[in-house]
Amino acid sequence: MSLLAFTFSFIIEKIILISVILGGSLGIAMYSTWAERKVAAIMQDRKGPNRAGPFGFLQPLADGLKLFMKEEIIPSFSSKFIFILGPSLAMLMALITSAVIPWGPSFVSDKGSFSLQVADINIGVLFVFGVVSLGVYGIMLGAWASNNKFSLLSALRAASQAISYELAMGISLIALIMLSGSLSLNDIVANQHGINWYIFKQPLGFLIFLVCAFAELNRAPFDMAECESELIGGYHTEFSSMKLGFYLFAEYINMFISSVLISTLYFGGYNYPGMDWVALHASPILVSVIGVLVLLAKAIAFILFFMFIRWTLPRFRYDQLMNLGWKNLIPLALFNMLLTAAIVLALN
Repeated sequence: MSLLAFTFSFIIEKIILISVILGGSLGIAMYSTWAERKVAAIMQDRKGPNRAGPFGFLQPLADGLKLFMKEEIIPSFSSKFIFILGPSLAMLMALITSAVIPWGPSFVSDKGSFSLQVADINIGVLFVFGVVSLGVYGIMLGAWASNNKFSLLSALRAASQAISYELAMGISLIALIMLSGSLSLNDIVANQHGINWYIFKQPLGFLIFLVCAFAELNRAPFDMAECESELIGGYHTEFSSMKLGFYLFAEYINMFISSVLISTLYFGGYNYPGMDWVALHASPILVSVIGVLVLLAKAIAFILFFMFIRWTLPRFRYDQLMNLGWKNLIPLALFNMLLTAAIVLALN
């Protein structure tokens, strides 16, 4: 095969993979809104959406059509370019994170190897943190450009919350990186082959990371940036139509990607018990498909967990939020990091 043909084949392969991942992420995020309302209905002893299609299954399509048909309103005294850039940036950063996640084991065919990871970079964990940090700018820019005091207060809360909880999240991941010896998500998953998952070696790190994920997603009980009782609607108070839809949709995409990331880092990603036996008795394509389904099943379980917590626990006060981040999670993360370092040095 010539170099030109190989390059063209590689580009086509990556375009197909990116299209499938983006389409799947958007589809799961779209139906997460339906699942959220069904979970809330079950926990509140009511029916939830049940008019649009069987069991209300077409409700996300109806909601999307409604947002598309609503009037586009841009406040007169807003910074129009930044006002549009805010939700666009939030949506873009939510989608980019999926590029470094290994969605399943690579399979080898007669035509070569096909990787189920868009970009296997050796600093995948740092890439995820960088993209997550930029995602906060979508909220801050949109809130600032709205020229609304409630939106501005929301942006300040979102920024301080992100800084506070990204510190504890990063420190908790340092302990995991000590065990894996790599910043590549592909290597981290490979080190958890079978049921050798890091949740058994890093239970405290996992709990810290999970709490920080709630705060990074701005979901209850950490939704201080958009709490209706204090800030009307927070950073998206002035937004309408699909600009509002981008903000709402980005939250659900982030929840899905965060669930996949937690599954990848602590629950083995696409690894599962008995996978070696399956690899011996099944075709390579089937092995890859099973791996993808295993990862999605773990992610969906975490999505449901996020929803159960939202409809169970009340919202924290802002001072409680800051105290938890700075006075509890960061010291715990530092303790976990030092303990892990001591154990790794003792064993080596």
